[in-house]
Amino acid sequence: MALSPELISILVCPQCKGKLDMEPNETAFLCSACRLRYPVREGIPVMLVDEAEKI
Repeated sequence: MALSPELISILVCPQCKGKLDMEPNETAFLCSACRLRYPVREGIPVMLVDEAEKI
């Protein structure tokens, strides 16, 4: 299930409030400032710092 462009445009990094980039396969959002990867599980972005992976 594809995420809506409206949702993608309003999401920001919960840690720094910076811009997020989506991975090409839509499985995660990346924050280049914090070097964190926020997963998308079952079509739902998991925007929790504790669930993010360091990249």
